[in-house]
Amino acid sequence: MDSYEQNYINGQWVDSDGGTPHRVINPATEEPGTSIVLGSKADVDTAVAAAKEAFKSYSQTSREERLALMGRVVEEYQKRIPDIASSLAVEMGAPVSLGNAMQAPSGLGGFMGTMEALKDFTFSEQQGPNTIVYEPIGVVGMITPWNWPLNQIALKVAPALAAGNTMVLKPSEECPGSAAILAEVMDAAGVPAGVFNLVQGDGPTVGAAISAHPDVDMVSFTGSTRAGILVAKAAADTVKRVHQELGGKSPNLVLPGADLEEVLPATIGGVMLNSGQSCIAPTRVLVQNEQTADAVNVVKSIVEAQTVGDPLEEGQHIGPVVNKTQHSKIQDLIQSAIDEGATLETGGTDLPSNVNRGYYVKPTVFSGVTPNMRIAKEETFGPVVTLMSYDNLDQAIEIANDTEYGLSAVISGDPSEAAKVAPQLKAGMVIINNWGPAPGAPFGGYKQSGNGREGGIYGLKDFMEVKSVTGLPG
Repeated sequence: MDSYEQNYINGQWVDSDGGTPHRVINPATEEPGTSIVLGSKADVDTAVAAAKEAFKSYSQTSREERLALMGRVVEEYQKRIPDIASSLAVEMGAPVSLGNAMQAPSGLGGFMGTMEALKDFTFSEQQGPNTIVYEPIGVVGMITPWNWPLNQIALKVAPALAAGNTMVLKPSEECPGSAAILAEVMDAAGVPAGVFNLVQGDGPTVGAAISAHPDVDMVSFTGSTRAGILVAKAAADTVKRVHQELGGKSPNLVLPGADLEEVLPATIGGVMLNSGQSCIAPTRVLVQNEQTADAVNVVKSIVEAQTVGDPLEEGQHIGPVVNKTQHSKIQDLIQSAIDEGATLETGGTDLPSNVNRGYYVKPTVFSGVTPNMRIAKEETFGPVVTLMSYDNLDQAIEIANDTEYGLSAVISGDPSEAAKVAPQLKAGMVIINNWGPAPGAPFGGYKQSGNGREGGIYGLKDFMEVKSVTGLPG
């Protein structure tokens, strides 16, 4: 069993002050896989004090010094990709092949993309008689999820470093090991003491303490909308900046007459990848009535070809979902769709036939789903595709927008026709004939999917203050 029972504060590994032992359950075996200590408010106080002190000097570093530092982080990170992949397999069930090919490299991409943005970033510009200056915010509290852990951590840590901020990170207690490995990376890269601090813990204790702390100048949160609301409320008393990337329920609007066998494999693959545990997974597939029967056949063949298996084995299979709670939620939504009259085309609530334990979910397809069903409204976060039919394009756009979320939307079909539809979709990202985010493009959503953006220059700006200076000599 892996053990990460200390926090990383002020450049040192230290014991928790009043923390509680915690074991992370391996979702493939249902047995303990990692041990940590859930931290305390006292740990947060110590980490924030270290970050506040370090800000005095780190905020004064130059662009060149920050680029050099981040370059060393990238170098050290590359050495640890296999370790990160192994940790993710044990803690969240991501197969090692996925971990090595996508999960761990996505974090690396976050650093490298931010470095590119920093190289050309304009810290000062003239607007008429005014000088507009971008400056570091201060101490940034970061609360990150378990589903793409290094990606989401890097999209906060990298711009914070680039902007001259210091930080306190609380990763998900469901997937803590990869964050501890990142702390080892930061230490090996020579990040100055106090600039990066890691406190393991849960949301009600460590997350709440970070959100409410008077010396935290900004809190950046990625996770569920429910938890994001709690973070915002905790942060309100100190009027700190709240930066959030929350839930999603992405539509996949298949344009009338689209070549289904050509456009659907890439987008349906986005629902299967990572066992469906992606906030932008395009789970709601909207198809014109005349093509519904064909779409069922195409989607069913794609999903039935998806195998499940041991995350510690190499291969293109998917692993279990992260924990028992998530597994139960997904099974409940699958059962709700059956009860509400949707047609189960493949999959269902049983374990896949090749496993006898673990939090595995059968790759599942429903047709006949209507907008009022729970499975059409709630974020499933599992390998479950729902097919919905529409009469005309106006109705399809209405159904696509009929959600409290607005993180991303997919359009499948002729790109020239998709260009006419994209402005009508209420989502922060619109992706044509694919589902994944584009490197460097702003990542974030409308409505209850959050506020603020991550990635590239937009992410860098969101971790900075804007100051106007008027009256300087010409």
